[in-house]
Amino acid sequence: MLRVGGVPLHVLREGSGPVCVLSAGLGMGWFDWEPVVPLLTPHRTVVRFDRPGLGFSASPLEPPTAAAEAARMTGILDALGLPGPATVVGHSLAGFHAEAYARMYPERTAGLVLVDASVVPDARPVPGRELRTAAARVRGRALAATGLPRALGPALRRLAVRAASVTRLDPAPEDLVRRTYGTARVARAIVMENARYRDVAAELEDLRAHHGLPPVPVTVLAASPGTGSAEERRWLERQRALADRLDGRFEAVAPAGHLLMYDRPQAIAAAVLATPFIRA
Repeated sequence: MLRVGGVPLHVLREGSGPVCVLSAGLGMGWFDWEPVVPLLTPHRTVVRFDRPGLGFSASPLEPPTAAAEAARMTGILDALGLPGPATVVGHSLAGFHAEAYARMYPERTAGLVLVDASVVPDARPVPGRELRTAAARVRGRALAATGLPRALGPALRRLAVRAASVTRLDPAPEDLVRRTYGTARVARAIVMENARYRDVAAELEDLRAHHGLPPVPVTVLAASPGTGSAEERRWLERQRALADRLDGRFEAVAPAGHLLMYDRPQAIAAAVLATPFIRA
């Protein structure tokens, strides 16, 4: 446990070599990277962590923002004594955070890997942010009071993973899922991340206007279930457009669902290992 920004965070450091940071999607935890980590640790120092409120980390002090999450990753690396450039890997919502890190801390970025990252076309500030934030707090407290997280949280986690994976299996141990998703703390964090989703997207759009990307490799991995549906084609087009905007490499990974770390961990590891090592 490391105290970063006043919040005790659950952090894991494994392996050796150049540093890579893994940040999972909305409401997910450190253990969701489990299939990827063994492929990286023989070659990389792997850092993964739980954002405030998620996994085993303490509850947040403030609502999430892209800038705060980028600063959090920097604080974690500083606390671990890893100031050199890192390859930052962001899945889904955490793609916003990873790109913000690269734009805000270019000298500490060796590469960027976006794993089926969130894309919000024409993201703009949404009115009523503070009101929506307050409403999310009320909903979180109401959930905690009813005891629903303990009763339904683990089952909802299982359903979500099965829906977002072509394997339709959740490999996370039942006890671990119960100890995290069965808590009101995690339920409140998920509600808040969801409530602030479009605000974070708009914040990243503003960062893009004022902070350029460093000249480092960027890889955009897009999940392709292989159904050929119109929805899948639209998603792949958005991911390709994201790669073009960031002057990055695009790769459609098939067959795979949104949880690429479960369906195709080798593709993520390959993208990380293809990033050249940059010495500080």
